[in-house]
Parts: sequence; C-alpha cells; structure tokens
Amino acid sequence: MTASDPAATDVAVTAPAPIVSVKPVVLEVPGRGEGLQVRVSAPTAGSGLPVIVFSHGFGSSLNGYGPLADYWAAHGFAVIQPTHLDSRTVGLSQDDPRRPRLWRFRVQDMKHILDHLDLLEAAVPGLGGRLDRSRIAAAGHSFGGQTAGNLLGLRVLDPVSENAEDLSDSRIKAGLLLATAGRGGADLTPFAAENLPWLRGPDFAHMTTPTLVVVGDKDDSPLSVRGPEWLADPYHLSPGRKSLLTLFGAEHSLGGIAGYEVRETTDENPERVALVQRVTLAYLRHALGIDDADWTAVRKALSESVAPLGRIDSK
Repeated sequence: MTASDPAATDVAVTAPAPIVSVKPVVLEVPGRGEGLQVRVSAPTAGSGLPVIVFSHGFGSSLNGYGPLADYWAAHGFAVIQPTHLDSRTVGLSQDDPRRPRLWRFRVQDMKHILDHLDLLEAAVPGLGGRLDRSRIAAAGHSFGGQTAGNLLGLRVLDPVSENAEDLSDSRIKAGLLLATAGRGGADLTPFAAENLPWLRGPDFAHMTTPTLVVVGDKDDSPLSVRGPEWLADPYHLSPGRKSLLTLFGAEHSLGGIAGYEVRETTDENPERVALVQRVTLAYLRHALGIDDADWTAVRKALSESVAPLGRIDSK
C-alpha cells in the first residue's frame, strides 16, 4: 500500500481517544511461585468496553506490544497484559522445576485474569463498571498465540501428564493469533522438539472459536522445517469461522508489533504495523458483534489495492 493507492487508505478509523494505563497490578496466584503482574490499559471515557487479554511472546512482558495495546485501548477496548513466568523480567533459572510446564502456567495466568476482572477493574481509576464482560477476546503473539489458542480450544500435549486437556474458556468469544506455531511432530526442528515440548503435539481440531490468524510470508521460523507456511496451520487445521491475514514481506515481528523500539524486530515497517492494527481492530469489532462496517471496508481495501501489503482469506 502506498499513499498513491486510494483503495489502501479508504478504511475509516475513528480518531484515537486518550487512554489510561496502570502497571503493575499484582494478583496473588497460589502455586505459581510469583505474583502475577498485570498491565491494564483503557480509554478514559466510554462504557461497555470490550476486553482483550493479551499474551506476550517468549521472554517479553507486560511492557511489550505497545503498538497494539495502545492502539486497541485508544479505539475502545480494555487491554489486559500479564507478565508470564518465561519473561526475562522474572529470570527463572534453567533448572527451575516450573520450566516444563511454562505453557500451562501461561494458560492459568489468562484464566486467573478472567476470574479476577473485578480486582483489575478496581485498580484503574475511573474504570469501575465500564467493562463489557460478554465481549472478551484472547490474543497473543508467538508463544502467546499458543497460550491464547488454548483458551480458544487448541489442545496441547502436556509433556508432564502426556494428556491433551481441553482448556478452552467459554468466556472467550473471539481470538487473535499472531505468528503462532503450527503442527508438531516431524514439522519441528530438532531444537524445538527437544527444548520446547509444548510444541510437539498441538491439536487444532477443537479450536472452534472465531479467530483471526496473522502470519508473515517471510517468517521462516527456526522452530519448523516447513518455512513460513507453518505459521498458517492454526487457520488451515482448525474448524469453524476463521480468517487469515498474510502480510507480504513480514517476518516474525510482523513489522514491529512487539514494541516501539525492540531489538528483535528485523523487518521494521510502520505501514505494516498500521495494517495489523487496523485489521485486528476491525476483526474484533466484527467477531464480537460490535460492528461489521470496518471489517467489510478493510477487506475491500486490500482486495482492490494495486500494491497491497497483505491478503485476507476467510472460511
């Protein structure tokens, strides 16, 4: 998309609203070993705010993903970001006994947040009574995509119990999976199979919640032998209403969604990030039953653009 391409810029986006962000709000979680630190961001005005619970990528924290969290909050969502145990800010030792079940602690973090929305709401000045608990989405990037996926119906073969438990949550009505791992087994590199046991046997067959999957067509993950197409598995292998945004030229950071100044971003592209912002916002408004106009418009704009930054497919 370029400024000279009218179809690329005709998507109406309301002006951003002022937001308030509070961190860290600490929730006590028995058996976790660390308090759960959470960041809550929301517009300063408005009621009936839908909620996004966002799971960060491996090693990040509640301080990451400002380009998404700030944008969503400025356009009418309450955004809740936990710091998971794998965060560099927590500093678990390599021999910490919790490591084999890091994936499971992440899911528990997300559910604990949903269980304690009253406390989080009360921690933010002026937020009380303004959340719409019937419209909650789970979102995540990379490892966080798998975490969000568990709430949507994705099942993970637990390396400790060797069971693939249903951890879906009926409170979640829509999902966003950004650069999320695909099939396990022979699709994994030896490193991933040995060191990331939660990737060995994902099962997408029960992931029925409406979801947008976002991938970069240059995201050649070191975790899979299949190349960028591996990241589209959550779309292709799951049933029900799903959409797929493929970003042309994008790598794992999808242009820089992980932060405003993040060293891991190797494909920095503000226009690409702006597209992710617009498409994810439009999708969530559509999937949560708020408004379909923006979703229709952004799909039309991409399909009619002479130089699109991406493509949307739906099933």
